[in-house]
Amino acid sequence: MNNTSDLVGTENCVGTEASAITDILMSLYIFNFIFGLIFNVLTIFPILKQVKQKNILGIFLLSLSISDLLFIATLPLWINYYHHDHKWVLSVNSCNVIGFFYYSNMYISIYLLCCISVDRCLVVCYPLRFRTNRTPVYAWFQCGIVYVAVTVLHIFVLVYDNHADAHDEKKGACYETYPMTKHVAKFNLLRVVFGFLLPLLVLAVSYWKIMTTVGQSPGLNAQAKRKVRLLSYGVIIIFSFCFAPYHILLLARSVVFFNNDDHTSKGSYCGFERKIHFTFTFTLALSSVNCVVDPVLYVLVTNGIKEKLQYCWRSCGRKPTEGSTVPAQHGEKQFSSLI
Repeated sequence: MNNTSDLVGTENCVGTEASAITDILMSLYIFNFIFGLIFNVLTIFPILKQVKQKNILGIFLLSLSISDLLFIATLPLWINYYHHDHKWVLSVNSCNVIGFFYYSNMYISIYLLCCISVDRCLVVCYPLRFRTNRTPVYAWFQCGIVYVAVTVLHIFVLVYDNHADAHDEKKGACYETYPMTKHVAKFNLLRVVFGFLLPLLVLAVSYWKIMTTVGQSPGLNAQAKRKVRLLSYGVIIIFSFCFAPYHILLLARSVVFFNNDDHTSKGSYCGFERKIHFTFTFTLALSSVNCVVDPVLYVLVTNGIKEKLQYCWRSCGRKPTEGSTVPAQHGEKQFSSLI
């Protein structure tokens, strides 16, 4: 148990007072809320059409869109939080609930991206072996497992935490309590390993196998192969851009915590937390960009969207391009339907 002097020292471990930095964070959340909502709403209807046609990729995309919309629904409250200069003006319970939805849907989104990547990898690399087992039930089951597993884990953490580490009643901060506790530091390490490193490995292996298979396929032309490579690189880069900075700093914070016994305001741990506080909160806000880029990456490249655009061109009296009248090769058409 900490003595009285230690408790006093931890009160000023990291200051969350008003600053110009807060406006930057608020602006980023506003941007993600507006464009994430627009992109997801615009693309959810074509996705629903794919689901009605029993399109497997459509099922994964619908589950991803639902997760993104639930994530986006939390952003106005975070905007309000930064508008009041790191002060949570609502109830303590609401801080816990919003944090629960924010982090749960972040990792649901990450694992659904993995499901999509693995699904496409198996179909492209092992089409004959995997096609018979690839059914709508299979897709819904995977999505259900991801939702239930991540949700149950975060409910367990929320109950075990007993709201102690989410809301700082003295400062009014929400999910910005310093110093962190020992069990929170351990949980952060688990989040880094199973919430980032493992999914990143799955994505990298899946797209490496896809690109290798496509590169050796004689049935695809150079343009189709180039599109697959660009999409694969884009997924890895954006995944790393959105989630890598946050999880790297999360790992660093936990490692510094375990390597320092002095967690008072004058200790090296609190000094480290003060130095990276803005950078860490910015990377957390940066992770929300994922809800904006998900529809761009996985919906705008599907045939359902292309068919609707072509239909609009025909409806407007425009002649289709010369290339659009030429039937695609069977292998290319089959692969395009997967991405």
